[in-house]
Amino acid sequence: MKSICVFAGSSLGKSSLYSEAAIDLGKEIVISGYSLVYGGGSNGLMGVIADSVIESGGEVKGVITEQLKKVGLAHEGLTELLVVSTMHERKAKMAHLSEAIIALPGGVGTWEEFYEALAWNQLGLQSKPIILLNVDNYYLDLYNFSKKGVQEGFLPNSTFEDIHLVDSCKEAIKIVKNFKKRDVSNWFKRLKR
Repeated sequence: MKSICVFAGSSLGKSSLYSEAAIDLGKEIVISGYSLVYGGGSNGLMGVIADSVIESGGEVKGVITEQLKKVGLAHEGLTELLVVSTMHERKAKMAHLSEAIIALPGGVGTWEEFYEALAWNQLGLQSKPIILLNVDNYYLDLYNFSKKGVQEGFLPNSTFEDIHLVDSCKEAIKIVKNFKKRDVSNWFKRLKR
């Protein structure tokens, strides 16, 4: 079964719209025949999307660090929980297990995961759709900041084109389904665009 990796906040955020989007995305993942790969946590939007997929009859694979598991943050009801030593291993394992990346609202951890996935696309380490679920315009400023990186000559336009800003879960899944992998062997030529 193909899997979608979702990065999400370990907090719920102030608006109920964030949790509603996590629930909807979980349902859409299952309806569309995918399983969920995520950071393995039980708190915040991470826990909400995991619960949504489970309640919808889907499979959830969590990847968590030993440190986070020791303090009781691991979700205990997953299909599978993988425990790794470092955050670097965690991100690499989630990338290895999934065909696409979707970021729900979140904080610095979610942003860092999103940008690292984008950097891996840029360097030809992977070719995956990288999607920002723009719940209540949460990611509009981050998207515009990335666009400024292009305008100022720090971000290749070809990398910016890998960012998909969407307003609905259905739109996110449609991008995943229709995505055509790039030939990563010419990644260095793409940087010049």
